[in-house]
Amino acid sequence: MPNTKSAERRMRGNERKHQHNRSVKSNLRGLEKDFRAAITAGKKDEAKKLLPDVHSALDKAVKSGVLPRPTVNRKKSRLTLALN
Repeated sequence: MPNTKSAERRMRGNERKHQHNRSVKSNLRGLEKDFRAAITAGKKDEAKKLLPDVHSALDKAVKSGVLPRPTVNRKKSRLTLALN
């Protein structure tokens, strides 16, 4: 447990950020799963429409500090290669 008032405030803020980051990551996993499902099902047109949405969501995750830029670049590259 926190010993000071400032530590209590930090703990509350950290928990809020933790929940936000978890929700963003969960959403990203869902988008990536849908994209990969479309590829494995052979629906290349649908996958082409989903790719910009996945890229956009990944870039927003970097912007808000949820994921590091190199990780997102690697994921975007691999998703694009999977489509091609």
